[in-house]
Amino acid sequence: MSRGIYITANDRVIDQTIALLNSIRLYDQDTPIVLIPYDDNYLEIAKLLKESYSVQVYEDLEFIDRLSKQLYQIFGEGFFARPNQFRKQACWFGPFDEFIYIDTDIVVFDKIAKTMDYFKDNDFICYDYQHKGGITNVFSSQVIAENVFSQEELQDMFNGGFWGSKKGLISEEILYDTFAECAAHPEYFDFSQKTSDQPIINYMILKRIPNRFNIVRRVGGAPGSWAGSKHFQRQGEQIIDPNVNQPLEYLHWAGIRIQPGCAYWDIWKRYRYLNETMPDDESLRTPTQKSQIQQLKEKVKRWRMNVLS
Repeated sequence: MSRGIYITANDRVIDQTIALLNSIRLYDQDTPIVLIPYDDNYLEIAKLLKESYSVQVYEDLEFIDRLSKQLYQIFGEGFFARPNQFRKQACWFGPFDEFIYIDTDIVVFDKIAKTMDYFKDNDFICYDYQHKGGITNVFSSQVIAENVFSQEELQDMFNGGFWGSKKGLISEEILYDTFAECAAHPEYFDFSQKTSDQPIINYMILKRIPNRFNIVRRVGGAPGSWAGSKHFQRQGEQIIDPNVNQPLEYLHWAGIRIQPGCAYWDIWKRYRYLNETMPDDESLRTPTQKSQIQQLKEKVKRWRMNVLS
């Protein structure tokens, strides 16, 4: 029985990927990790990850390309904002019998591979409170009006940035059939926030894999993970979820641009530059940030001149 972690990345998200891998390897040097290239622009990140973190590239790249193009074509060109996100569906056919998938806008605070111990009794796992926010960013109210899913089933909605399952539970045929069902009913989904794959994979899991488990429902509860949450508390270098009085096991900047000044920037920066010289924030600001700061300085300067004149 083989276990491992899948990620998707390209050369445009090198910094995020380094932060994620630094955090994973800090707590776990052994669990194998496989990179599913987000697109053809991945050679630099692949070389770095192999040399520094023993990450291997998904072996059958032709399969990934064929699979993602077929899934994309089912809906038609131009329907999805980020169709390459469907490349992560190659997880179902890779080398691991049991796996977790992790987005690169995440850092972990523990040996995250231990979440796969839940596969002893479950076929699919996730670890978030997406369901607490209602069906937004996943489904439209049509799934309720037409009884596509029960209210109980909708409590199993999840964020597509962290989930896991078992090889062989989803076949190519199931993938194509599920996408065809979804393409026939686009009114079932909420794509307003350009969440390309999240609505579709939620539909597929709720329809095809009944033995599901959200780790936040474990005995004693479990902490949240979204960096946009306002109730977390800092205790030294730990982040605590006071609702369950437990430290976070991972932090996810879903929908948040990771840059100086963002939520928990210092946490992300610490993992990104682990064992490196820590640069100052000013050198890490994006051109947009620098432009906004300059505009603010000029505005303050004009205000002072008006006051003094």
